[in-house]
Parts: sequence; structure tokens; C-alpha cells
Amino acid sequence: MLIDSHCHLDFPDFEEERQDVIERARQAGVGLMVTISTRVRRFDGVRAIAEAHEDVFCSVGTHPHNADEELDVTVEDLVRLAEHPKVVAIGEAGLDYFYDKAPRAAQAQGFRTHIAAARQTGLPLVIHARNADDDMIAILEEETGKGAFPFILHCFSSGAALAAAGVRLGGYVSFSGILTFRNSEALRAIAATVPHERLLVETDAPYLAPVPKRGKRNEPAFVAHTAHVLAETIGLDDAALADLTTGNFFRLFRKVPRERRP
Repeated sequence: MLIDSHCHLDFPDFEEERQDVIERARQAGVGLMVTISTRVRRFDGVRAIAEAHEDVFCSVGTHPHNADEELDVTVEDLVRLAEHPKVVAIGEAGLDYFYDKAPRAAQAQGFRTHIAAARQTGLPLVIHARNADDDMIAILEEETGKGAFPFILHCFSSGAALAAAGVRLGGYVSFSGILTFRNSEALRAIAATVPHERLLVETDAPYLAPVPKRGKRNEPAFVAHTAHVLAETIGLDDAALADLTTGNFFRLFRKVPRERRP
């Protein structure tokens, strides 16, 4: 059993064949999917998808690209929405200095709001970090000093220092199809340093399809290709990697019902 810990099933890319995409994931051995919120104001659509499928769960939060649109979203708002039984995570939130689609101050403010919600609910915070390693480390260290909170560095493509800091502060590190790209030797080297008990896999679908699907629209079924490369990277066979990352998922995403566990 594999788990796609991060996808976006509400995106328009899947609108016309969402049911088929979910069924293909099941056929590929993907036992669970977490569809990730990027705007709280569109959360109803994300939640509806999770409600419609027994093996799909969701998060609630605001992507850093949209941070300035939702600065009025409070910790209390996130905590209230997270009470829904299908909501198993907060986010995604964080810092993105590559595109800088929202002012950096707004990204940081929104990020801290989501951290507070993760701390209060005990749900893992799904963290987006791109080209912002120093500020990300600083905020994580400062906020952890106020009280620990569970988190995952999703779609990891940052430097070794952020991976090490994330692990040191109690976080998990999730790898996407980027890990399979030919020019990702440095990323695979970082993956090999992450403690096995902190590793997860994801697709970030519809983006970043792994080799050999690169160039196509990504979908949850393709997580198996990333898992295969991660297994090779850390010296496990595919079955052992599936067992490892599934166990890690349930350790982090504790709200997922026990009956969903293999």
C-alpha cells in the first residue's frame, strides 16, 4: 500500500475525469490520498471531494501564493474547519520566494497563523517552502520555541540545511516526482540523509509528474514511480519502502481513522 500524501484533486485539471483518476490510483495500489487546500474560501470544494470518497482525506489552509488574499482567516477559523472528520491536516502554507506572488510579509503572517492552528489542533502542518530556506528555518525555530507542532516539508526541493532543521525540529520530509528527475542528484543525496522514520512520498498532482511520466499531467497513481526511486536511493526494495512510508504517514496523520490502516 502506498499513500499520496499531497495532491490537488479539486484543481480544474481533474474536473472532467476525477472519478477515473481516483480509480486509477486505487488500481495502482494507492490506498489513501490527501487532497490539499490552497484557499480557505474554496475549502468547500476540497471537503466535498473528500466526503465523496472513503479513501480521500483533505487539509484546510491558504497557499503562500494566496496569502495576501486571506489574511483575515484566523486561527479560530482554521481550528473550526479542521473539526470536520475528513480534515487531517492544516495548510498548505509557508514561504515561496521563487514566484513571490504574495508579499513576503503576508506569507510570513499567514504561515504563523497556520502554525498556531497546527499547534492547537495537533494536526500536521503541510509546509510549502521554495527559495526561502533561511527564513523558513528561522520561523520554524522561533515557532517551535513557543511550543512544538507537527509538520511536513512537502514536495521537498530545498537545501540540506532546511532538511536537517526540519528533522531536528520534529518534522517529516516528503518527496515528489522531482526526486526522479535526471538532474536531481543533489536532492537524492539529501533524501539519503533523512532518517527513514521521517520520509514520505507524494505527487503534488497535477504538477511534477515523475519519470517516466514527465511532461504529462501528474496524478496520484504515479506516486509509485517516485516511491521506486526513493527506495533505490535509501537502499530498500519497493515493498519495504511502501511499508515504511505508510507507517510514517499514519504516525504523522493521526486523525486518519484506524480502520483505514493496513
